[in-house]
Amino acid sequence: MASLSELLGSGDKRGRLIEDALKVLDAEVDDKGGLSGLAIKGAYKLVKGVSPSFLRQVVDHLMDDFLKALDPLYQEALSRNVPPRKHLEANPTQVADALLSITDVRARNAKNQAVKGMYEKLRGGAAKHVEAAVPRLGQLFEKHASA
Repeated sequence: MASLSELLGSGDKRGRLIEDALKVLDAEVDDKGGLSGLAIKGAYKLVKGVSPSFLRQVVDHLMDDFLKALDPLYQEALSRNVPPRKHLEANPTQVADALLSITDVRARNAKNQAVKGMYEKLRGGAAKHVEAAVPRLGQLFEKHASA
């Protein structure tokens, strides 16, 4: 079975995946409400304001690690004959842990202090937000892994 990296990690598929991942980010941020939603929306606006292409570069830079981190769940779904989207949705904590382990390391090593500080302030509630995004992530991978 091909890995997510092999399926999506290069060429046009990678570019389309990144573009759709940015749409997922926008939609997830737009859905946030309350005080934490205000903080997330403010932080997102700050990150998007770093430069016009900053967020795309970040997603592109993280994509290889994200694909590797999610591949065990993807392979497990295939081996169980379960649609990968459904398997991700059934395991939101594992998805969040896998993705946040990567962003935690990257944030610790970040050179941009404003972005680093923002990440540290928001990290406490990050798992619940990533878990909430799992259905859209599942749709994203279903769309691109089967295309």
